[in-house]
Amino acid sequence: MTARPFRAALGAGAALLLAGTMTACTAGADTATTAADLTGPATAEELTIALEEDSGPVNLFSGASDQMVEMVYDKLFAPSPYVDDPQPWLATEARQIDAVTWEVDLRTDVTWQDGEPFTAEDVVFSFMYMHEAPTGRYTHHVNDTPYVDDVVKVDEDTVRFDCRDACPSLAEVTLADLPIVAEHIWEDVDPAEAKTVQDLPVGTGPYRLTSYSPTEGYVFTANEDYFAGEPTVGTITMPVITDQSATFTALQSGEIDATERTLSPELVDQFAGSAQLDTLTTQALSFPEVKLNFLREPFTEPDFRLAVSDAIDKEQMLDVVALGQGRPATQGYPHPDAPFANPDNSTPTDPETSKQLLDGLGYTDTDGDGVREIDGKPIELTIIVDSGTPQDVRAAELVTEDLAEIGITVTTEGMDAATLKERSAAKDYDLFVSFIGAHGVGDPDQFIMSHRSGNLWALETPVEWEEWDSTYETWLKQTTHDARIEVMQELQTIHNAAPTTVPLFYPEEHWAVSQTYGG
Repeated sequence: MTARPFRAALGAGAALLLAGTMTACTAGADTATTAADLTGPATAEELTIALEEDSGPVNLFSGASDQMVEMVYDKLFAPSPYVDDPQPWLATEARQIDAVTWEVDLRTDVTWQDGEPFTAEDVVFSFMYMHEAPTGRYTHHVNDTPYVDDVVKVDEDTVRFDCRDACPSLAEVTLADLPIVAEHIWEDVDPAEAKTVQDLPVGTGPYRLTSYSPTEGYVFTANEDYFAGEPTVGTITMPVITDQSATFTALQSGEIDATERTLSPELVDQFAGSAQLDTLTTQALSFPEVKLNFLREPFTEPDFRLAVSDAIDKEQMLDVVALGQGRPATQGYPHPDAPFANPDNSTPTDPETSKQLLDGLGYTDTDGDGVREIDGKPIELTIIVDSGTPQDVRAAELVTEDLAEIGITVTTEGMDAATLKERSAAKDYDLFVSFIGAHGVGDPDQFIMSHRSGNLWALETPVEWEEWDSTYETWLKQTTHDARIEVMQELQTIHNAAPTTVPLFYPEEHWAVSQTYGG
């Protein structure tokens, strides 16, 4: 790996960095315009990048975005679990001793942003603290998939990881995902209170958060002592602009250099012709989806879920909602560009099969009104959606039309984003237009965890999925990374045959950035 990391090289690629569409997450984007094609300077004293919402002072336990966390914190391997071969970062080497044991050698030339030395104790502390912290973005890599029983210091620059079960993917996934925190900063914080911490973070990463305000936004200052080389941008200022129109107006006027917002499909041509802006295209590991509430009838029936998936016209969804910018979601879940995706995954548009599946369940239209019934009651469902996101609203409308074609009535219920989040968390919906990012569809351990945490399935549910559970037990017994991937691809086939979420399309993402960064 080069001396300057993907996170430190924030000059031309700033917009890509903050939106999570770095080269590491853009497999298959051979024809895309990349950061290397931009016309702006390679370095800048300052960049201004607009965020669409405030997420607090980059507390990794309370929902801060991966991209902002990784500006402040480093991991043992980099860049992420979304690539085939993560490289040593805070670590210099990882050795698998046996099926459940690893030893990891650490760098000895790293300091925390407050000048304290980075030590083996910090690594031990970080992983063990995750056992006690509230469930969150990173804790599943310690508490379930895999379950890390113990981490101990072997010597000044070596730590040993002991797992409960075989953990052949520890280096490729866990060590490439979990940020390392400073023991001297967090040791006096009760793990139960970790989410409430409002202090500015201290990491080993390329930038330090030097100013934060819910109204003024963020200021990140380059870590001149960064072990991988001084970052190429001195200061990154991040105002919060919640309104989409105001964001792109500010970009066009030069008030900001970039934004974490992607261009909506209808804006792509407009911005591509701008004399002041460069545009970039990526194939990110993310997609919009329709979640199916597997705890609520009739979604408890595997064939009903498959019938819904087959009925959704993926090609039309791509053409109408994304204006053709991307690929139809005919390869199901996870994203087909994920390193562990089964190339044979298939979720075609097939309304005739949908009708046959529903007939087989006995869900027929007995009174001739065009709506199928279950025990004499018409199938009437509701799809919830963020009313402030036009693309999602249009997607919900298309789902409603597609399901009407197979005899299922769906009513769209729009609401604000906060209410939608509450309804989602409470599983208070039939169908739900959502969006999933790289962690959900590019991290192989998260694919497993999503089926155990309540996202795609749940450990404790009155509904059984015996085929998934038995194949999971086979996965758990595998002692090599390749063998795990092979079984995981079987699990993908099982999921897509009775999906609890239906990808709508695999989008291209388009970005606009100023040609005069920091100017």
